[in-house]
Order: sequence, then structure tokens, then C-alpha cells
Amino acid sequence: MSRRLAPLISATDCLRNKVKDPRSRDSGNTVQSKEFPGGIVVITGANSPVGLRSMPVRYLFLDEVDAYPPDADSEGDPLTLAIQRTTTFARRKIFIVSTPTIKGLSRIEREFEETDQRYFFVPCPFCGHFQTLKWEGVHCDSNLGEVTYVCEACKGNIEEHHKTDMLRRGEWRATNQEKISEKVIGFHLNSLYSPVGWLSWNACLQNYEMAKDDEQLLKAWTNTTLGLTWEEKGDAPDWGVLFDRREKYRIGVVPKGGYILTAGVDVQNDRLELEIVAWGKNRESWSVDYRTIYGSPTSPEVWKKLSEIVNENFESEDGVSRKINMLAIDSGFSTQEVYAWVRTQSIHNIMAIKGIDSSLVPLNAPTKVDVNIRGRKITNGVRLWKIGVSILKSELYGWLKQTRSEDGSIPHGYLHFPEYNTEYFKQLTAEQLVTKIVKGYPKREWQKTRDRNEALDCRIYARAAAIALGIDRWTDQKWEQISGAKEKIENQNLPAKKSRPKIIKSRWIV
Repeated sequence: MSRRLAPLISATDCLRNKVKDPRSRDSGNTVQSKEFPGGIVVITGANSPVGLRSMPVRYLFLDEVDAYPPDADSEGDPLTLAIQRTTTFARRKIFIVSTPTIKGLSRIEREFEETDQRYFFVPCPFCGHFQTLKWEGVHCDSNLGEVTYVCEACKGNIEEHHKTDMLRRGEWRATNQEKISEKVIGFHLNSLYSPVGWLSWNACLQNYEMAKDDEQLLKAWTNTTLGLTWEEKGDAPDWGVLFDRREKYRIGVVPKGGYILTAGVDVQNDRLELEIVAWGKNRESWSVDYRTIYGSPTSPEVWKKLSEIVNENFESEDGVSRKINMLAIDSGFSTQEVYAWVRTQSIHNIMAIKGIDSSLVPLNAPTKVDVNIRGRKITNGVRLWKIGVSILKSELYGWLKQTRSEDGSIPHGYLHFPEYNTEYFKQLTAEQLVTKIVKGYPKREWQKTRDRNEALDCRIYARAAAIALGIDRWTDQKWEQISGAKEKIENQNLPAKKSRPKIIKSRWIV
């Protein structure tokens, strides 16, 4: 409210004169309400059931409904609660707006399907054919470096400057014949219609090129640029295909190309299971080893063995001895024992994690969980990282389905495995994404297809650790610096050259 509506009112003469100064007594101008002659604007949050049912309303505006929580403080769907406030008015208007999110879960998609589904049709400047702008029509001439739009009728190359006249002559057309006679109308518009000077087709293409190899970036690009829902790739890969593509590299040795080591630890009532993963450029990864530490989490011996693994030196094919850069351990089971062990380790390479199905990001900022006798957070205490397990599983399964190209090139996120047994691959593919109806609304969730799934959990924990290190943001130059570590170490072992003192600007440098 303070960042959007209030500045709008103060900057618009016709609105500013209708709303009193908030500093005056009884102005009717507060943070959450603005009175004006003939009415009042009231703003409330989607997570506030009191605000959603506080008063009857004739005109209801619901913004970014896909970001609303599924339940408003255990009182039901916030969209339904808000719409119920309009039932006392025969002549009411409900305006629902949102960027879409996930297919099957998107509120705006569900609402749009019940409308006459209007799209903006624009004419081709060459043949006059009316059409909607779709991503399939965007074309880049590799020789000229020019981005154009190809007419679906005459195949002419429409240039960016034509868009101004196309938009001026465009018109909304309903496409859902079954709903045309009803009073519920819906509009869809994507970023390809952005006026000249706003977001160009070239910028849309550049954003796509940056996002196409990252599932999360591509998901955001699809939602925001195309205005389309994202369909999760939830079907489990075939474990047999993964088993057949195993590679002949030594278990416990870091293959060539892997420069960063992370580990994911799953805590069970009678053992710890962990996977050590090596990461390289473009998020290519190699499973280095999969281990089990038998014993109850209440046993100090179990945690002693885990500490030994943290300090272990792993042999590498490039000759550089490497240690685990970051280890993520699940704290959902034997929480206090996990916290006790994490306290004995460095916060720079150990992270306690907790999986959250509903998280919209793969890794959230850490929160402090240790408090003193006064209830204050301890500065150097345990930090808990919440991870989006649903997002990470979708990403992993998308990567597992990738194959090498005919020329032998490897796609971004490709996973390599040594000659593990069949049980490992069955555990890695032990869940699938299913859609369930909860309180009348579809909800997608991960379900086990077999009892054992520790390998899947360990792998997404190791991936969360890699995200925490920031490898997704590393540049090619950064990876080149890391891959040059062997040369630096070899140079350090050479006899030091004798140098004579040099004087520069009256400061001695030896």
C-alpha cells in the first residue's frame, strides 16, 4: 500500500484532491484504507481471514492470486473467502489478475478457463492477417543478428518497429465459444506485445537464452514473459536406463571435470546415509561415493565417523586432493542429535537443513535456531536452512532424463554415475509427482513408489549444498580459476626463485 497506492494518489491530481492528507485529523486516509467522496478503498492481505471477511464489497480487485497461500489461517481458500464478500450485491464486479505459476495449481489459469478467453489479435503489416503473438513466431537471423516475428500466414519477417501500428490496429477476440454468452470475460497477454521502447523481442530472446539451461530460470521466464503456466516434469525416470548408462570410473575418486565436492546426509533411526557428489561447469555432476554409517543417531561413534568423512581427502583424477566443500544434513529426524553435531563443525562447510514441500525457491535464507536462557538467538549457534524439496526433485528428474547428443556433447546438468548396484538407482527414482484434489482444489505432491528412497534424498541435499556454495552463479572465468588449482599447487612445490629487493615509490618490496 505505502509503496504503490499511496504514491499513485499523491502523484495524480484528480485522485489527490479526493483523498484527504493523512496527517490531518479524521482524514480517513490510513495505510490500509482510503476514503473518498462516494466510497472507500480497503486493502487487506490474502493471509488475513479477518480482513477477507470483515465487510461486504461490491467491487473486488484480487491481485497476484497465484501467490496467495492455499489456506488463510486455517479458514479456507483466500480467493473463495474474498469472493463471498460480494454475494450481497446483485450488480457486482470481480477483477482477478495474476502472473501464472504451476499448471494444475494455478488459480488464474483455473479462473481463465471459465471465461470467454480473449486474446489480442494483431494484423500482419504485409498481408493483413490477424494473429496472436506466440513464442514460436520469434525468429533470429544468425547472419544479421536481427530478431523478427514470422507471420503465420505469409511468412513475412515482421520487424520491431512494425509493432506500434500492429498494436494500434489490434483487437480483442473471444476464443472460447461455450462461454461467449456468459458475463465472465477473461484476457491473456504476454510480453511479446510490449510497446516499442519497453521490452523488445530481442530482449525476450536474450532472456530465454540465459534461462533455457536452468529449469528454475526457464520456469520464471515462461511465467513472466509468456504468461503461461509451467508444467512440472514429475514422472520418474526409468531406473533401468540409468543403470545401463553407468560409467567405468573408480568409486571414491573424483573424476576429471569435477572440482567442487558436496555431500547430502539422510538420518535414519539406525544409520546415516550419505552421497558425495562432484560438481563441474554447467552443473555437470559425478557421484563420487555413496556410503552408509550404521548405528543409532544417539551413538557418539556414528557422529565421529561422519566427522572423519568431512575431513577426508578424496583422490582426484587430475592429481589434486580434495575435501568436501559443503555438507548438508537433514534435521527432520533426531533433530537435537543433528544440531549437537553441527555445533561441533564449521558453519562454513556444514549446514543443517529441513525440507519444505511448499517452498517456491530451492534454498531459503538460513535462520538461527539456538537461543540463550533469555530467548535471544545465539550469534554463533546452529543455523537452519529450509530447502524446497519439490523444486529440487523436479529439477533432478529433468536432469536424469537427459541424454548425450549425437555428437557426444553433454547437456547442462548432466549426471554421471559409477557402477553402483540396482538398489541405488531404484531409490533415486523412488518418487513421482501426482495431482490430488484437496478441499475441491488440485494439489500436486510427491509420493513414494517404494519404501526406500534415501538415495533421492541424499542427492537433493547435496544439490542444496551446491546451491549454497553459489555454483549456479559462477562465471566461466571462475570455473577456469578453480580448474587451474592443480597448476597452482605444482608451482608451489617448485623451488622458490631468489629475488633482489626492488624499490617502488619509497616502499621496499622483497
